[in-house]
Amino acid sequence: MSRRSSSNRWYQKQSSDPFVKRREQAGLRSRAAFKLEELLARDRLLKSGQVVLDLGATPGGWSQVVAPMVGPQGLVVAVDILPMEPLSGVTFIRGDATEAQVEEEIRAALAGRAVDLVISDMAPNLTGIRAVDEARSVLLAEQVLHLAQNFLRDGGTMIIKLFQHNDTEVFVREARQHFAAVARRKPAASRSQSREFYLVAAGFRL
Repeated sequence: MSRRSSSNRWYQKQSSDPFVKRREQAGLRSRAAFKLEELLARDRLLKSGQVVLDLGATPGGWSQVVAPMVGPQGLVVAVDILPMEPLSGVTFIRGDATEAQVEEEIRAALAGRAVDLVISDMAPNLTGIRAVDEARSVLLAEQVLHLAQNFLRDGGTMIIKLFQHNDTEVFVREARQHFAAVARRKPAASRSQSREFYLVAAGFRL
């Protein structure tokens, strides 16, 4: 398939996507914002005054959702290796959250507050080699779980994007060891042909 044909298919898909149109109308940074809105509303996962850690935050679509929900008494710390335009109510840290120095920057930004909700919409850079891409996906998930274990309060929640394949099930079983309730969600804004789903893990056990 030519690059032009691929680009045309992408444009047609985008132009016919109702969530793309809604994103433009609402001035949101990402259509993925609608995924998080649905996940939060379904399980009533976030309240005013709470603390959120947004991993892989750029371009800021998820931070843009949670910042007004936690309000001025809450805190949103967003982390990404890529730059992100500033958002009101969001503390942004640029760097790799798996590195010790960045982890300490997160800890400093939290200023002693425990995290109520860890969110991650991260996906690996694809190589086209299925085994490699699946391994990278699970590695990202493991890194998010590690950070959740370091920063979540007792009873806290983690929302993480995953892709369905055999190794994913190993990670889901691991998550069940650390959370009281683990559920799979496929928000309406998640394209049906995509293998992505979201794991909502609630009731973190310290």
